[in-house]
Amino acid sequence: MTVEKTSTIPVQGESDVVKVRQSVRTIAVEIGLSLVDQTKVVTAASELGRNLLIYGGGGEVILDLVTDNVRRGVRVAFVDEGPGIADLEQALRDGFTSGSGMGLGLGGAKRLVNDFDLVSKPGEGTRVTITKWR
Repeated sequence: MTVEKTSTIPVQGESDVVKVRQSVRTIAVEIGLSLVDQTKVVTAASELGRNLLIYGGGGEVILDLVTDNVRRGVRVAFVDEGPGIADLEQALRDGFTSGSGMGLGLGGAKRLVNDFDLVSKPGEGTRVTITKWR
């Protein structure tokens, strides 16, 4: 996989989550994703950006335009140094929430993208990486 373009967005407030959504949409349009796929990846990024802010205490988003042979994609990593996730399996289960949400965040985001990777260690933080391919 080759990274054609990369940018990093610090996330410390709700306006930063808006910036993440806008930046993801810009790359999704640039690589020619359909409107449906644009909406899916922006929705996933929005949910994960809010999780980064609410549960991780903020962090950074690394946004890449990537290529893999003939396909192009948007890859987004959400990185925090928050409390981490103790039980990853439970966190990915629909209906589970550690806050006041509906519990569709991580599992819902996973279903909206092609590739989903979650790494978390209690006390060390979390990194969620998603990719949507054209």
